Amino acid sequence: MGEISIGKLLIVGLIFVLLFGTKKLRTLGSDLGYALKGFQNAVKDEPTKAAAAIEKETEETTR
Repeated sequence: MGEISIGKLLIVGLIFVLLFGTKKLRTLGSDLGYALKGFQNAVKDEPTKAAAAIEKETEETTR
């Protein structure tokens, strides 16, 4: 009873299409993809920014 089958997923997908329409779902998917890509870029850039900040701080303290 608690298993997720392909049939159940198709029914849920059909309900989403009926409620939101294909255009709205396409826009939602595009926005979600853009947000995830931005998050991944921020996470990837964060270690380099942190390293630069630490390096700058150590330069200031050693002067």
